[in-house]
Amino acid sequence: MHFWDRALMPYTWLHEVPTIWDRHTLDNLQQEAPGHLPEKIVFVECGAPWLEELMWVKKLASTQPRIRGIVAKATMNAGAQTLADISVLRKHPLVRGARHHFEHEKDPDYCCRPEFIHGVKALAAAGLNFDICCKHPMLPAVIELVRQCPQAQFILDHAGKPGIRAGLLDPWRNHIRTLAAFPNLVCKFSGLVTEANHEHWTLAQLRPFAEHLFETFGPRRLLFGGDWPVAKLASGYVRWLETARELASAFSDEEQAMIFGRNAERIYRI
Repeated sequence: MHFWDRALMPYTWLHEVPTIWDRHTLDNLQQEAPGHLPEKIVFVECGAPWLEELMWVKKLASTQPRIRGIVAKATMNAGAQTLADISVLRKHPLVRGARHHFEHEKDPDYCCRPEFIHGVKALAAAGLNFDICCKHPMLPAVIELVRQCPQAQFILDHAGKPGIRAGLLDPWRNHIRTLAAFPNLVCKFSGLVTEANHEHWTLAQLRPFAEHLFETFGPRRLLFGGDWPVAKLASGYVRWLETARELASAFSDEEQAMIFGRNAERIYRI
């Protein structure tokens, strides 16, 4: 989940999505989806100043025990500053990992440059996960990043943001198959609706992408992600949850329990 409040800190990207730029916290989610809140929530960074955001979410968690973990914002390729920031993150027990959002970088090899790899290795040495957030054209560089960091625990956010809107299954499918071969990488079953046509997506459009994830990662390495409130660009939280459950309905109850909770508990140590 993501939470934000523009009255407290800046989020430079929210002006691009005014339909969701209002305050969104767990209280708002409870109002929108009563009876559907997950028992445990991992907060994922939202692009605000990282330490301010971390301290705010820690404060939220002190009164909202559902918030069990934090994926903080952190810059991986800033050399000594990266190491200093990781040292700070280690002092906060709720922090389970970090994310350096690079989907808008123009350099297709941004995440496999030596400085970035050095930062991810340092993060792994500190016992923290790395969430990967990128669009599908960057997956070749992601493959190289994962190849060079065998000790890191990677989580691929939103299935690598495939081109669902344009129906681009390939070469995404091959890249996902390659990534699934790495034992230190799992994949979030999330973000599919926001990569489809926000107004007119259908279950049938999502299904081939979901089925490829099921085939390659299987039920033990997929983590359901609510991606709220970003998911509201294309659906409400409950609609996405019901859609995800329908897509995964061929799995056994035990396997669905893994996808919709247990895998995240294991990977994020919550």
